[in-house]
Amino acid sequence: QVQLVESGGGLVQAGGSLRLSCTASGRTLSPYAMGWFRQTPGKERQFVAGISTSGTKTYSRKARITISRDNTKNTVDLQMNSLQPEDTAVYSCAAVESRFEDYVEISGRYDYWGQGTQVTVSS
Repeated sequence: QVQLVESGGGLVQAGGSLRLSCTASGRTLSPYAMGWFRQTPGKERQFVAGISTSGTKTYSRKARITISRDNTKNTVDLQMNSLQPEDTAVYSCAAVESRFEDYVEISGRYDYWGQGTQVTVSS
């Protein structure tokens, strides 16, 4: 069982930056591909970024968003720059055990989810 806890959300002005962190407990994150998703009320969960088990493969929807991981610390971070009001959402991290060195985009494949952290970008 993996427990995931997000932190780092908050209120930021447009153009600002935030760094979200996802900290895992219960098991080491090394065997897990990780992803960040976001969701706003009434809309489907949206894939934001993903990273493979060792961190060698990453994907981000936007160049101003970067995902990274530190398996020694059991953390996965999401650096978001040049934030815009449309980035306002609840951001959640997720984990899926994977034998392949690749990221996972489909939310339904993830086994573990954090509670989420609110990001609000004011104009």
